[in-house]
Amino acid sequence: MTRGPTLPAHRLSRPSGRTAIPTLPEQPRTPPSPHPLEAFNAAPAEEAHHTLLTCLRSPRWARRIAAHRPYPTLDALLAASDEAAYDLAPGDLTEALARESLPALPADAYGAAHTALDAAHAAYEDRFGHAFVLYLGDTPPEETLDHTLEAIRSRLTNDPDREREVAAEELRRLTRGRLTTRLGGTRRGPTRHDGPTGGR
Repeated sequence: MTRGPTLPAHRLSRPSGRTAIPTLPEQPRTPPSPHPLEAFNAAPAEEAHHTLLTCLRSPRWARRIAAHRPYPTLDALLAASDEAAYDLAPGDLTEALARESLPALPADAYGAAHTALDAAHAAYEDRFGHAFVLYLGDTPPEETLDHTLEAIRSRLTNDPDREREVAAEELRRLTRGRLTTRLGGTRRGPTRHDGPTGGR
């Protein structure tokens, strides 16, 4: 049988070891969220004022802090907050204290603890005419009740002028803690009496 012409032999090329990866279309990048302090600095005046009122219920203090934006750092904001808080007139302090509420007890606190705290707080309000305020940001949750009761009973011995000074200082510390939580850009565990202020 006669065979037809054969095709010329040829070598298969060896793979180069590199694999071509198809170019994917570039996806639009979502811009990173601004730092909370940067967002606060750029916010409309009404929004900034509202944010500040969740930290201290003094309209005059909030207007002063909002008007001096932008703040380059959290420390600069806290320093301005302290200065404005120290300058609160008696009426402004009374207004701010009237919007505060008693520090919350841990969720697992027993009924007798609530009774004891309510009684101590009622005695405090009868004596001084405003809610008891206490910064608890550095207190372990399991010590909240004992620390709060001890502080109320101790401060019940103050005369009204001295207690007003102590309450103003605790309010200033509370305000620093709230500003740090909202505008500091770091997550913290929940701290008692660091949340939004409320009316009573």
